[in-house]
Amino acid sequence: MGDLEIRAAEAEDVAAIVAMLADDPLGARRETPDDLAPYLAAHARLAADPNQHLVVAVRDGRVVGTLQLTVIPGLSRQGAVRSIIEAVRIHATERGNGLGTQLIGWAVDESRRQGCQLVQLTSDATRTDAHRFYERLGFTPSHVGFKLQL
Repeated sequence: MGDLEIRAAEAEDVAAIVAMLADDPLGARRETPDDLAPYLAAHARLAADPNQHLVVAVRDGRVVGTLQLTVIPGLSRQGAVRSIIEAVRIHATERGNGLGTQLIGWAVDESRRQGCQLVQLTSDATRTDAHRFYERLGFTPSHVGFKLQL
């Protein structure tokens, strides 16, 4: 299967990341891979923020996975630092071979390295397979999330 590298996403990776975001029933409705301008602007903002870690998994020169890890200092839990994992995507040809486990493992390890005491993530309520996956990795469904579209 080739060696896997997990590294910071570069501007050249944005098209591949957006393609993975759009290759999904939910993402197909909200992503526009034909116009990369807003995604490139977002990448520039993320790259400039030391608390944002947009990464890609690369195998044999191909982007095959991605996630965003955000580190958040806070006052609660006695000043605990926490992280949030977002936008986890695995290329369709790589699903089921352990890549998701490796990516989440990287995020947990990086969270520890960053001094986090807690790792959080959200998953759309319709993604029951993802929920089982996260629970297998030790995450517990402890909260109810809310969103307000602006």
